[in-house]
Amino acid sequence: MFPRCPVGGGPVGAVVSGVRRPVRAFGLLLALATATAACGDSPAEVASVQGAAASVDLGAFDGTVRIGAALSETGKFAVEGKDSRQGYDTWARWVNEDYGGIRIAGGRYAAEIVYYDDESDADTAANLVQRLIDTDEVDFLLGPYSSGLTTGTSAIAEANDVIMVEGNGTSDTMFERGFQNLFLVATVAGDYTRSAIEALAARGAVTAVIAHEDTTFPTAVAVGARRHLEAAGIEVLAIETYPKDIQDVSAIMTKFRNLDPDVFLGGGHYNDAVLFVNAADELGFEPDAMLITVGPSNPRLVDQLDDDVDGVLGPTQWEATMAYEGDWFGSAADYAAYYQRLWGEPPVYQAASATAAALALHLAIESAGSTDTDAVRRALRSLQADTFYGPIAFDERGVNVAKPMGTIQVQDGRILVVAPDAAAVAGLVYPRG
Repeated sequence: MFPRCPVGGGPVGAVVSGVRRPVRAFGLLLALATATAACGDSPAEVASVQGAAASVDLGAFDGTVRIGAALSETGKFAVEGKDSRQGYDTWARWVNEDYGGIRIAGGRYAAEIVYYDDESDADTAANLVQRLIDTDEVDFLLGPYSSGLTTGTSAIAEANDVIMVEGNGTSDTMFERGFQNLFLVATVAGDYTRSAIEALAARGAVTAVIAHEDTTFPTAVAVGARRHLEAAGIEVLAIETYPKDIQDVSAIMTKFRNLDPDVFLGGGHYNDAVLFVNAADELGFEPDAMLITVGPSNPRLVDQLDDDVDGVLGPTQWEATMAYEGDWFGSAADYAAYYQRLWGEPPVYQAASATAAALALHLAIESAGSTDTDAVRRALRSLQADTFYGPIAFDERGVNVAKPMGTIQVQDGRILVVAPDAAAVAGLVYPRG
């Protein structure tokens, strides 16, 4: 994990990835090794957090573009934070080692990412982003995981006129604040469930229930889901909210079991998906469809829950089987193979979203021919690119409106895209059986 031992009155936790700086990065790692040794961690453990940091000779570059990110290495979002960091580091490895650096005005510049562990805490994340701006003097920011953490960190970025590009904070309300420096490559939360709901309605679903965590992203998902359900002619029988970090959803699932809906829709994060599926199994709650955000598209959930997750649906920003491709990383399948070689595991969509966010920033810097904030902001607003992640084009809010949301279903242990039809590789099984 990222070290977080207080030394000299301030937090330690910066990890440089993407390029090894002969003096600056080595000095940072040495400081981290000394500090965390005092906390009980060995220098070897400190060095290991660099992950895929590239062994790049800075002498081959004309300079460095320094980027900062606060990510969840610990806490509630540790799973998704790890995926996001690996997504960012995938881009950093590729741009430095394969692409030859960010091309600016005839020169080639190394990409460097400075990380801190935000501990899945919004206040910590905001403080660390301020530190990245003031102390680490980053040129740009990449976003954290979750809408809750992105809401506050993007406000810090906006106040300091620093661009943040992100792929894993999707609440609609974040993009209703008139910010000029926040850009999202992913689909907004309100549309996460649309393709699944339309497919279920076409197959005869007529009633549904919704449970969601009472925080920013799940609430946005639920509001959008209710809108899409009603538009599709599916009656919403009940909506239940629950607090963050809930450990038992059996009361909610018992109520829903007694209502006997066709569709259960759960809005939350990875841990919530585990709770929903386990509680449904224990209580004998067997709706014809279970649609759950953040979980079903992750192979870890299939490994963890095995047959219990079979037939469960989930939104996905991206899958390796989708027919997307571009001049950077190649096709979706090419990107997945590259990622697999780096990390020894396939990429989930949170990782792909992170890589796409870094790539969008990279393309805007090259288009601007500069790291000047105003020039890069203008380049982001005019960006139109076909990529392994799908098309990217931002509207006036900073939202990518070019890419549709997909839906997967777990079928016999495989995660398969079933909607929309243009992206599907398998038919949706309904009822799930």
